Amino acid sequence: MVRFFRVVSILILVSVTALMVVLPLMLPSLPPPPLVLLFFPVGIMAVLMLLAFVPSEAPMTTNVIV
Repeated sequence: MVRFFRVVSILILVSVTALMVVLPLMLPSLPPPPLVLLFFPVGIMAVLMLLAFVPSEAPMTTNVIV
């Protein structure tokens, strides 16, 4: 697996990983986002579930093999 990666790409991956470990310890914590922004992913999930379970308006074909 190592032969597929160049040395430069491995160094970039290692440095990004190190930054993701070190930076949260050095940077100050941020305040929580507004409540409206917290409901945004919940709304997206509700719309996706609605689209998944609502029957489609496409005509039924009889050539479907299950």
